[in-house]
Amino acid sequence: MILDNVRIYQPDPTYKNEQTYAVKVEGEKIEAIYESPYEGEEDVIDGRGRVLCPSFNDSHMHLLRYGLLKKELDLTQVTSWEEMKAVIENHYDELQQYDWIFGKGFNDGNFDDIDHLLTAEDLNEIQVNAYMYFMHQDGHECVISEQAMELLKEEEDFKKEPDEFKEKDEHGNWNGRFKDTAVHYIKHHFWGRSAEDAKEALKKAMPHLSQHGLTSVHTDDINFIGSYERLWQAYTELEQEEALPIDVQLHHYVFNIEDMKSYCKENRLRTGQGTPKVRVGSFKIFLDGTQRLYTAAMRNPYPVEPSADGRLIYTQEQLDEMVKYASDNDMQVAMHAIGDRAVEQAITALEKSKEATKRLRHRIIHAQTLAPDLIARLRELKPYIETQPSFLLDEWSEKGKWTPESLLPYCDAYQSLLKEHIPLTLSSDLPIGALNPFTTIFTAVNRTDLNGNPEGGWMPQEKLSIKDSFLGFTKTPAELEYREEEKGKIEPGYQADFLILDKHPEEIKTEKLKDIKVLETWHRGKCVYRK
Repeated sequence: MILDNVRIYQPDPTYKNEQTYAVKVEGEKIEAIYESPYEGEEDVIDGRGRVLCPSFNDSHMHLLRYGLLKKELDLTQVTSWEEMKAVIENHYDELQQYDWIFGKGFNDGNFDDIDHLLTAEDLNEIQVNAYMYFMHQDGHECVISEQAMELLKEEEDFKKEPDEFKEKDEHGNWNGRFKDTAVHYIKHHFWGRSAEDAKEALKKAMPHLSQHGLTSVHTDDINFIGSYERLWQAYTELEQEEALPIDVQLHHYVFNIEDMKSYCKENRLRTGQGTPKVRVGSFKIFLDGTQRLYTAAMRNPYPVEPSADGRLIYTQEQLDEMVKYASDNDMQVAMHAIGDRAVEQAITALEKSKEATKRLRHRIIHAQTLAPDLIARLRELKPYIETQPSFLLDEWSEKGKWTPESLLPYCDAYQSLLKEHIPLTLSSDLPIGALNPFTTIFTAVNRTDLNGNPEGGWMPQEKLSIKDSFLGFTKTPAELEYREEEKGKIEPGYQADFLILDKHPEEIKTEKLKDIKVLETWHRGKCVYRK
């Protein structure tokens, strides 16, 4: 098949903007690229002068959670406690006693009919007799019912979770509200969806990925199914059924080194290995919490909460041991570190496994707060940094509440990292951040919200170019898969993953980047979406 009369855009000077080309696709690969018009004997599709570019690879998301939002109880649109109760009661009208209720995406901080955040006592107003679990919009907080708390009290391992992540009432008892790794524990230990449930949820999600030009994802899903084996089964069965229009790296979230040892003992596959479309990703490790809850570990107190500076989940010795064990067993690590104290801890652990950091391409996720000394150490080490620029849409005006003024220039310091040749990916953290990569690219390039605020961009010295933003969504994530020689570019021999766009990214004003539309998405030589 020849796709003729297309302009090619990718972040290198290989192709001329004014030239049109003919792209030959054979099976799952790009076989050749000719100047247009094509004059051979092959079947030709006229690209009508439109723009062809590499498809997107999102290096950090929670795809199963997103699919479950599409399939199960979605609370993202509720605006009050009364509305939330009504939605739950209408959704679960045939519950059996002691079933579980799952809801996701509420934001009670915006409810105007209650003057406090929800607790287990409030959930007693819901007129169903069941265990209840509701996850906050940002995924770092949940509220559970009193019945569910009774189950939790029987869990010996839950006592190991930091007390800071377990909210208490005035009497010192749990109030039903939990944060960060305590949330992950509850998700992971209290229920496990079947592989069939996961498949149905993922099928709900796939069209949304294709619509936005995503053909590869790296996803942390284990907490939403409870078992890596069932997770692997769900994805590989979709692949066998030809119902998987993406390539997937499946991360394994671990709580401690025993989880790592258990995986390595029971599984022979390591990072980058697997089937053609489904491969083992990283060991995912949470080092701290989130700034909204003042649980991200900072080296300075929070300006609006001087008594708080966050919490490290592991000692340095524990983390060093985990990173070394993963490295010795050919497993990549991806460490969630938002605060500068957590980033420093991650850097220290990676420095002690320096050669493995280079060989396995270990990652730090978020790294939202840095400082000159941390950037200098990252320059020597060069781990991969996974960023989520769309967070800035809502957070740029909040940064001063979380970070001392002197460190604000080092928040979300994308350009500073690239100047030191520290590899950077752009990603969504779906469903928390924006699914549409062009929203993320818009934010990375402009550093404003969608209305253009603040004028000129927040910390504008850290803006990325359009080309660097595209690299962060194409070639660089392929490096994390060890596949940069076969994926992420429009070149002969590369996997035929590409998009047809309605506009050329370099020929419009940067504030219009968010409006670019994907007209077609091609994955492994097949068109999986057409507008």
